[in-house]
Amino acid sequence: MIDVASELCLPYYIFVTSNAGFLGLMLYLPTRHDQIRTVFQPSNSQVSILGFVNPVPVSVLPLDLFHNSGYSTYIKLAQRFNDANGIIVYTFSELESYGVNSFSGSLNPQVYTVGPMIELKTQRKHDLDEDRCQKIFKWLDDQPESSVVFLCFGSGGSFSPAQVREMATGLEKSEYNFLWSLRVNNDVTVIDYSINGDVFPEGFMERIRGRGMICGWAPQVEVLAHKAIGGFVSHCGWNPILESLWYGVPIATWPQYAEQQLNAFGMVKELGLAVEMRLDSKLGDLVMADEIARAVKCVMDGDSEVRKQVKEMAEIGRKSLMDGGSSFVSIGKFIDLNF
Repeated sequence: MIDVASELCLPYYIFVTSNAGFLGLMLYLPTRHDQIRTVFQPSNSQVSILGFVNPVPVSVLPLDLFHNSGYSTYIKLAQRFNDANGIIVYTFSELESYGVNSFSGSLNPQVYTVGPMIELKTQRKHDLDEDRCQKIFKWLDDQPESSVVFLCFGSGGSFSPAQVREMATGLEKSEYNFLWSLRVNNDVTVIDYSINGDVFPEGFMERIRGRGMICGWAPQVEVLAHKAIGGFVSHCGWNPILESLWYGVPIATWPQYAEQQLNAFGMVKELGLAVEMRLDSKLGDLVMADEIARAVKCVMDGDSEVRKQVKEMAEIGRKSLMDGGSSFVSIGKFIDLNF
């Protein structure tokens, strides 16, 4: 589309729907490819990427970069970034100040920050979704403030029965109330786990009755907004990260795919805004119950430094969209330049 825009003498902008860290990776890849011209190899090594204060472990890079077809696709896309008239990034400058400032040099296109943009009400697809929502919020309304940990892993987050059993055991060991949005082996139809209870440890459903709710789908944004939610175990997609920050809910990181590992690294190691459960994901590698219980206890700690910083960032993020805020001003500059 860059070539089409050029033929029509139109300006061309790239909208990065992830964060400044991911933009840094995309700007780094062509420079690395010019020297090495081959896929990444699994290792304990680190790389220096524009926008990151710390060296980035190779292990947290997107898994596609370790395979020929995925690597080729990334490189073809990344090589055109510097051809754009500007790059719009779904973040706000106070959140990733080091990264955003790193792109202000003359070698890169102008960067405009436009986040956070939160859809405050989840779109219902059918009446069944509405029925599920009513059950979820009826249960949440009965829970004390900040007493529930919410587990949700996006549209592609699915677990093997063996991993589900570890998760169930870990949640039980944590002794916290929980709302668990669960998919087993990519099956979105299995929603009544009181009937399909064979994926859980024996007697689990009886033991957690009253303090845990398991559902196949949940209205994520509205759940995060509920006063009962005190922590969030997430796959670290950029949307749920910004949604959790908007409502001041700290995250325990459990990335699954795409750029989520890089997001988790950034939130934990760069920004100090999340609790580390995992920063990388290896196929077939079980996360054990004790690890899950530890992370849940950490993210639910009401006096933790992470929780305080997340609350502060929530206020800053909202102000960034107000008149005179960083994203408000950035969008204004983009409009003034083009219209």
